[in-house]
Amino acid sequence: MKTLFSTPNSALPVAEIAVEVSVAPAAAAAAPSGYCRYCGTHLRHTFVDLGTSPLCQDHVRPDRFAHAEAFYPLHAYVCEKCFLVQVGEFVGPDEVFRQDYAYFSSYSSSWLQHARQYCALVTERFGLGTDSLVMEVASNDGYLLQYFLEKNIPVLGIEPAGNVADAAEQKGVPTLRRFFGSATARGLAESCGQADLLIGNNVLAHVPDLNDFVAGLRLALKPDGVVTMEFPHLLRLIEGCQFDTIYHEHFSYFSFWTVERIFAYHGLTIFDVEELPTHGGSLRIYARHAAATAPRLALTDAVADLRHRELTAGVCSLDFYADFAEQVRETKRKLLEFLIEAKRAGKTVAGYGAPGKGNTLLNYCGIRTDFVDYTVDLNPHKQGNFLPGTRIPILAPQHILETQPDYLLILPWNLRAEIMEQMAVIREWGGQFVVPIPKPQVFA
Repeated sequence: MKTLFSTPNSALPVAEIAVEVSVAPAAAAAAPSGYCRYCGTHLRHTFVDLGTSPLCQDHVRPDRFAHAEAFYPLHAYVCEKCFLVQVGEFVGPDEVFRQDYAYFSSYSSSWLQHARQYCALVTERFGLGTDSLVMEVASNDGYLLQYFLEKNIPVLGIEPAGNVADAAEQKGVPTLRRFFGSATARGLAESCGQADLLIGNNVLAHVPDLNDFVAGLRLALKPDGVVTMEFPHLLRLIEGCQFDTIYHEHFSYFSFWTVERIFAYHGLTIFDVEELPTHGGSLRIYARHAAATAPRLALTDAVADLRHRELTAGVCSLDFYADFAEQVRETKRKLLEFLIEAKRAGKTVAGYGAPGKGNTLLNYCGIRTDFVDYTVDLNPHKQGNFLPGTRIPILAPQHILETQPDYLLILPWNLRAEIMEQMAVIREWGGQFVVPIPKPQVFA
C-alpha cells in the first residue's frame, strides 16, 4: 500500500460551476440565529418545540452529579423558502466534538456490517484501487475506512474529536484532527490531492455552517470524483414520528428536494440516491461535479423518482409540516401512559443504550429514575456516568442479568433487531422489550 503523504500531489483544477437554483444562500457564511442556515430566510414556522434539553452526549460524571447542567432550547423550525428543517446553534461544534466525545461507531455490529457492505459496493462500482484516494469526513473511530485499508486503498480520515481519532489511528487509519470546511478542503487539495471518493456518513446534519461545508466538498473532490453522503431522511422522520432524532448536535434535517438544491448551488449534481433502513430510514446520495461527464456518473432514474414522490407528498408546502408537533405530543402521552401503568402494576423498567435520541426522548417526556431505574450501554466510555438532564445511571449490560427487569426500553430503537438478539436472555425470566417510537410496542 502506498504511503498517503509520501509524494504530495498538485491541486487539481476545479471549475466554478454556475447553477441556476430556485433558492440561493444570502451569504456563504452561516446565517445568524433565527435565520435559515442555507438561504438566510427569517425562520417563522415551528416544526416542533421540544422544550429545553442538555447536550445529548454530555454525560454527567459522578464527580459532577451535584452540579448544574446547561439546558438549551430544542425548537425546530422549517424554512418557508427552501423547506430546510433546523434547530438553532447554541454551542459551537468544538464544544460538542471534544477530546472526551462519547460516541464510537464501532460498538454497533450492524453498523459495521453496513460499512463493510458499502465499501464492497463502491469499490466495485467506481473501480477504486491502490492509486485511488478515499477520504471520509467525520470518520469517527475508523469504523469504515478500515475496510478500504484491507483492500490496500489509500485513505484519510478527517475527525475533530481527539479520542475517537486516536482509536482510528490504532486501527491504522491516518486521521486529520480538524473540522471540515472550505479552508480544510483547500489545504487537503494542496497537501495530498483531491479525493476519488469523498464520504460523509451522518455528518451533514451536524454542520452549522452548511454552505461552507458543502463548498468544501466540491474543493476536495477530483474532477471525476464521487461524493457519497448518508443522512436520516426527513420524510421517514415525519412518517415515523421520530422526534427523538432531533437534538442540538443535529442542526439540520433534510428532504431530498432540499439537499439537491443545496448541492446544486455549490456546483455538485446528485446523480443517484438510495433509500436505506439505517437510523429509521436514511438516504445515501451520490454527487459529482456538475461538469463531470464520465458514463459511470450518469444521472439515474432514482433521482427523478424520489424527487417526484417527495413533491407528491407535499415537501414544498408548509401544510406538510404542520401536524408533526401534535403527533409528537401524542407519542409522549402514550409512552407516559404505558410507563405509569407498568409502575402501578409493580413492574420494573430498565433502558438499553445511551444514544443521543434517547436523551431527547427522556428529557422531553420527563422520564427519570421514577420510571426507568437505569440504562446500559456497551460503550465503556459511557458506563459509570449518568444521562444528561435525567441523571439516569449508565451501567454495563451485565447489570440486566443481575436485576432481571420486567421491561427493557430500547432507546436506540433503530437497532432493535440487533439489541433483541443480543439481550435475548431476558426472555428466560419473562422479560419483554419495549420500543417507544412512534408509539410504545411490546415485544416478547
